[in-house]
Amino acid sequence: MNRTPIFILAGGKGSRLAPLTCHRAKPAVPFAGRYRIIDFVLSNVVNSGYGQVYVLTQFMATSLIKHLSRNWHLQGIQQFIEVVPAQMRRGSHWYLGTADAMWQNGNLLHQARAQHVGIFSGDHVYKFAIDQMQEVHEDSGAALTIAAMPVPLEEATAFGVIQVDSTGRITGFQEKPKNPTPMPGDPDRALVSMGNYFFQRTRLLEYLEDDADREDSHHDFGKNIIPKMLEDGLHLQVYDFGTNRIPGERESTVPYWRDVGTLEAYYLANMEVRSSLPALNLYNRNWRIRTAQRDYPPSRLVRHSHSHAVSSAIDSLISEGSIISSSTLDRVLVGYDCFVHAGCYLQESLMLSGCDIGEGARIRGVLMDKNCRIEAGAEIGIHEATDRERFPFRTESGLVVLPKGTEVPRSGPIRFAHDMALIMKNDPDTKQVLEEWEGRYLVADRSRHSHDSSGPRYKD
Repeated sequence: MNRTPIFILAGGKGSRLAPLTCHRAKPAVPFAGRYRIIDFVLSNVVNSGYGQVYVLTQFMATSLIKHLSRNWHLQGIQQFIEVVPAQMRRGSHWYLGTADAMWQNGNLLHQARAQHVGIFSGDHVYKFAIDQMQEVHEDSGAALTIAAMPVPLEEATAFGVIQVDSTGRITGFQEKPKNPTPMPGDPDRALVSMGNYFFQRTRLLEYLEDDADREDSHHDFGKNIIPKMLEDGLHLQVYDFGTNRIPGERESTVPYWRDVGTLEAYYLANMEVRSSLPALNLYNRNWRIRTAQRDYPPSRLVRHSHSHAVSSAIDSLISEGSIISSSTLDRVLVGYDCFVHAGCYLQESLMLSGCDIGEGARIRGVLMDKNCRIEAGAEIGIHEATDRERFPFRTESGLVVLPKGTEVPRSGPIRFAHDMALIMKNDPDTKQVLEEWEGRYLVADRSRHSHDSSGPRYKD
């Protein structure tokens, strides 16, 4: 077991994923039918041989903590995955930035007494043999090593942009620049930070302590710590994520990493998983993605009666416990414990667990959170003009997003679950939308809660 401590930053709100994140932390958002985003980084850590893991939580952490405490346990001496909620150890404030999150948990860094420490993002979907990165970090003798990958220049403004010399030593760093510096010889791409680091532990503590005393600091790795280390002339090294190799996968496999920070990016990443040749291989037995083990029965594709058509699923993924009855699925990802009734047509859509799709419904380009209920004959994504009048949450591309527990009748206004309506009215990322739509949607009575599943376990 590698005794280098690993810290996972899992306290992010994920504002751009609202309304999926107005009631849960971004790392707790479900992904690919049966997982949560946090499962990917934890699987990377465990599969890479690390056994001392701290998960730092903050925003809306209840479902995340419940998932971790019920499903993530390590067995062995000095092996653990510990959930560390924000504790205000350094003052009466929540985490002010990524660096402050680590500084407020400086006691854990002191207790570790290890030479190096890893810090990894808990809100991206990726496969990463992190022991390979640590080997490069130690061999280089760097104070800090940053995992990096090239992205199109127009996308680089959302990341920390890195400049390196021919040896991989970092010579410059721009945090979310308006005009990113392209890679040498490649004017269309920039090298960006993935937010994954290996530090020399004593150097990290030194710079965290210095940063904590600066009133003008954002207390952030990208905005403050990394530029200061460069300014002081320390050796900072880049780790080329493109060289990372996952055991059990083909040599030609392109390393997978997605920042699912927007609704569109989240939707597209899920669609990649259900594609005929998925970029993210979930079937590698040498690199399992671990998650909750549920007691649902196998999924079923059934014929409702002899007078109905047979069910079909084209390039789709159907999770455990779900039933598809005499319906057609075309490029659809179905979460666990869902029910699609007879005569439905679903295309290019994503539904999380516990959803119920009524008989004869037609759905195209829809992202529905857990426990949504679509009434018989309802249509979503078929007529754009109608969608604009009925659905408050739509992306620029026209993707319809249904908050958790939403009910969609065949016609007329949609109905939000009572608890979700209250949450969204108070959440800064959804409040304005609901104010603009006041009077154009309904709210269910208190008996209809967003946690109430509409899936097949409630059916005869």
